Amino acid sequence: MSNPFLKQVFNKDKTFRPKRKFEPGTQRFELHKRAQASLNAGLDLRLAVQLPPGEDLNDWVAVHVVDFFNRVNLIYGTISDGCTEQSCPVMSGGPRYEYRWQDEQRFRKPTALSAPRYMDLLMDWIEMQINNEDIFPTNVGTPFPKNFLQAVRKILSRLFRVFVHVYIHHFDRIAQMGSEAHVNTCYKHFYYFVTEFNLIDPKELEPLKEMTSRMCH
Repeated sequence: MSNPFLKQVFNKDKTFRPKRKFEPGTQRFELHKRAQASLNAGLDLRLAVQLPPGEDLNDWVAVHVVDFFNRVNLIYGTISDGCTEQSCPVMSGGPRYEYRWQDEQRFRKPTALSAPRYMDLLMDWIEMQINNEDIFPTNVGTPFPKNFLQAVRKILSRLFRVFVHVYIHHFDRIAQMGSEAHVNTCYKHFYYFVTEFNLIDPKELEPLKEMTSRMCH
């Protein structure tokens, strides 16, 4: 296994969160397979994210949110040993953007945290959302809640912040591991998806606007 990125991914000392899996035989499993097949076939990412004819938008979005969570979590995991309380005392994207954490439990007001602390809370929070049957129902025939897309927008906006931090503060590490092309592809896939379905406020995308205009033209 010569690729250092893959070595990091499969390093047993790294503890990655368990992937949320789709049950074989379900509609969502089939959609997941179709989405993966499009990517593996090298289909234009802008086309790959489009809703397949006759499919339900919520199902398509749910499949992608889980997939993006797994991928972004993996990307952060590979650089996390270089993202410490000392190197990243503030969760930021350069000098102009600082992200504060807020949730329904401990941090009811936006709170400044170090990047690693913010990431831990973020990944735990997203994991709770996607494993909550009231938000992401797994049983066939169980409808999605009315506020599903609203919940998804919050998840995706926060996941985007991981890309911002990684690109602005840790890109040298990504390049050093030879995983630049992989991370760029993940980012493009994410960007095309959220813009296709208007799932992130354009203001949230500002920190990577210049890079995105070059990469996703």
